[in-house]
Amino acid sequence: MHDELDNHIHKLRLEHKVSQQELADAIGVSRKTISTVETGRFTPSVVIALKIAQFFNLPVDAVFSLKQQA
Repeated sequence: MHDELDNHIHKLRLEHKVSQQELADAIGVSRKTISTVETGRFTPSVVIALKIAQFFNLPVDAVFSLKQQA
């Protein structure tokens, strides 16, 4: 079994009308970091994941989840 991290960042950004750059500025990372996390090319540190969840005022597991692959 191989687990991958899934996220709802894109959907949340659209709902809150927030750009990648605005989210990046708010949590102190680059826009590229947000982009690579959002598309699943990069697994964020716990600190970044917590900051993203805090920005949207949600628990981490409402933003990120594990998707299982066989």
